[in-house]
Amino acid sequence: MLDYDGDTHIYLQIAEILRQRVSGLASGHPVPSEADIQQEFGVARTTARRAVHVLREEGLIYTVQGEGTFVGGPDEAPRKQRKVPLYQQIATDIAEQIKEGRFLPRRSIPGESALVEQYDVARETVRRAMALLREQGWIYTVAQRGSYVSPKESWPQA
Repeated sequence: MLDYDGDTHIYLQIAEILRQRVSGLASGHPVPSEADIQQEFGVARTTARRAVHVLREEGLIYTVQGEGTFVGGPDEAPRKQRKVPLYQQIATDIAEQIKEGRFLPRRSIPGESALVEQYDVARETVRRAMALLREQGWIYTVAQRGSYVSPKESWPQA
């Protein structure tokens, strides 16, 4: 476990633990996210980020924005390309929840912060998903109030 009283920075200790874990994994295998590392070790996001940065600098892992972090170098990895961008997947998921009645017309949907946490993505990813939902007619936004489900007659025809 981590030695908080020792002479080695916590992020370097975490990097060593992760280094041992990824050594046996195939190239292209996903690595835990910064949020997962943060939760597992009970550290700040910055500490998790620094640990990942160490391994990235060593060439043991690489990160693809919007997709995650993977073992190996970006050229040698056999990972599959994501066919649908993450923000579109989130928009589709929220639209499905609206159709299923989990979010009712003229009632609010979760805010940006809640969606960032729920989907474990960047705020900009959530904003793009919300913009797509607005463009499609699933939701509308009221300044200083939030986003709401559009009336059924405004929903896109499926």
